[in-house]
Amino acid sequence: MGSGFIEPAGRTSSRRAAAVVQTRASLSQASLAAAAASARALAGLQKPEGYWCGDLLADTTLESDYVLLQLWLYPPAGGAWNPPTAERIRKARAAILARQQAGGGFDIYPGGPADVSASIKAYTALKLSGLSPEADPMLRLRSAILDLGGIQAGNSYVKINLSLFGLYPRASVPTVPPELVLLPGNILYEMSSWTRAIVVPLSIVQAVGGTRPVPPGFHLHELALGGKSFDLPRRDRMSRVFNQIDRALKIWQRRGPREVQRSAVRAAEKWMLDHTRYSEGIGAIYPSMMYHVMALDALGYPRDHPDLIEALRQFDNLFTERPDDLFFQPCFSPVWDTAYAAFGLGEFGEAAGDRLSRAADWLVRREVRHKGDWSVKRPELEPSGWAFEFANEHYPDIDDTAMVLLALEHAQSPDREAQARCEARAQHWLIHMQSRDGGWAAFDVDNDWAILNRVPFADHNAMLDPTCPDITGRVLEALSRRRAPEARESIRLGAQYLLRTQERDGSWYGRWGVNYLYGTFLALRGLRASGESGTDPAIERAARWVLAVQNPDGGWGESCASYARDEFVAAPSTPSQTAWGLLAAMAAGDRSSAAFERGVRYLVDSQRADGEWDETAATGTGFPNVFYLRYALYRNYFPLLALTQAGRLRPFPAD
Repeated sequence: MGSGFIEPAGRTSSRRAAAVVQTRASLSQASLAAAAASARALAGLQKPEGYWCGDLLADTTLESDYVLLQLWLYPPAGGAWNPPTAERIRKARAAILARQQAGGGFDIYPGGPADVSASIKAYTALKLSGLSPEADPMLRLRSAILDLGGIQAGNSYVKINLSLFGLYPRASVPTVPPELVLLPGNILYEMSSWTRAIVVPLSIVQAVGGTRPVPPGFHLHELALGGKSFDLPRRDRMSRVFNQIDRALKIWQRRGPREVQRSAVRAAEKWMLDHTRYSEGIGAIYPSMMYHVMALDALGYPRDHPDLIEALRQFDNLFTERPDDLFFQPCFSPVWDTAYAAFGLGEFGEAAGDRLSRAADWLVRREVRHKGDWSVKRPELEPSGWAFEFANEHYPDIDDTAMVLLALEHAQSPDREAQARCEARAQHWLIHMQSRDGGWAAFDVDNDWAILNRVPFADHNAMLDPTCPDITGRVLEALSRRRAPEARESIRLGAQYLLRTQERDGSWYGRWGVNYLYGTFLALRGLRASGESGTDPAIERAARWVLAVQNPDGGWGESCASYARDEFVAAPSTPSQTAWGLLAAMAAGDRSSAAFERGVRYLVDSQRADGEWDETAATGTGFPNVFYLRYALYRNYFPLLALTQAGRLRPFPAD
């Protein structure tokens, strides 16, 4: 692509051309200086054990659910509710109130609109914590909820949780039957990994947990919108069919053979306990870990039972407590952060350092060697790969595995032979986890039964784990850089998948990062690394799109609202998304345009004196339209990668 400069002929043109080259050389030097400062800052965040792990931040729903969990564990005994965790509940209340919007509601990403489900959860938690419904924050919050459709507009998990305490009609919430575990054809494994980790313990809670008491006089009647039905929504013909099935399940729960129902509960209990082995909690994520605690309690496990003690310990590990408040993380991200930090430092040129050796050793020791849920569809495949968290061996994920393989190109463990064997296993596992359409998903193969999106409890927008361009692009880059003969056909099919899934405007959808900037940056890197023929037109269209969505300040930014609108929605520039824009541009071949230079300058000029950047936006995606994430280290390692690659191009070539 051209530089963007138009020069007149003659001596003036020569002087200007020389000035352009000098300016570009200066910017290249500034890029490398900023990258060096970033590398020092990032290296300083490494833990003594060799890993990196930044905070993973979300919305107020985690603190709100914590308060409801305390009500489950410590129900009122006749009088006022005074649980032993009252001080933590007070801190949770402070944390929730600190993020209330001026309009009264609560968002699910910074700067976003009020979300009815998050607002209902917050209202419930605040009222349980002792805040008067007549207090100003509660009056504004109640008004916001009613404007959004009232308690009836909450999602199915909000309603299920409230129904466990008689705060929403049990007959009007979806039934999650423990018989799911017993259904033939491994139906449970056609759901996404995170969904099955959530619904199995939740099914136990629904089946045997009963209705727990609330403090005297406590209710949520004031959140009900008059004239609006509490019944399950009827979105289309198929959802109406599933609603009929739900009615049949409710009849089954009341009248079905008790022995069969007990067998289903026992099977669900066994599945749940089996999935806590080799893991820091079932699924190692907040919702499933919370339901696991509730399920053990519902099953009658005494408080001194080792399984319940361990479940509570692992759940409590998710929160950070401070003198006046606390916050929860939905899970931990050490493998992800370590892989990206090591890759960024290695690309910068720190491959020989002791830091990367320790990182490689830490990663190699965390290779998954047990068969997990993925093996239901790949029973003969040798286990390998990496999970996102410290320990979650039932759920190694494809994205982390590809990223670790990229990192291990630069990071060398002291035991080189062990690392070589580990890498060979991981690459083989990655190749054979490719889905039939040529793409890769997060945890499973061919997890695409669209009909499951119609079940009544599927409105968390995460019932399935289909293939996506962002993960496919990363896997293509990881496999292509290694050029193993075994991977050739997988690379070809992956490239074809990306060509098919490109949006009409030239971008790609990003499932696990916000959104089209993330998907486009990874798809372009994958296509470029693949070297497959016939990709140039797609790459050129993507390059034009990237430059078209650049902000006037030179950076890039995209709102989480792009998921709701199914199109790019601009937002103020962020360091991580600006880095994605630059990495996408470079993968497309743009190394000298004026727009590219403005992007580099944005990162250089916005860097702090300590080598880091400020970023408050949510640029990570949990469940589109439902749950978003702020990765504390995204603002560090993505700009490091972009500036390193930009700085290596010195001097910036003139046309």
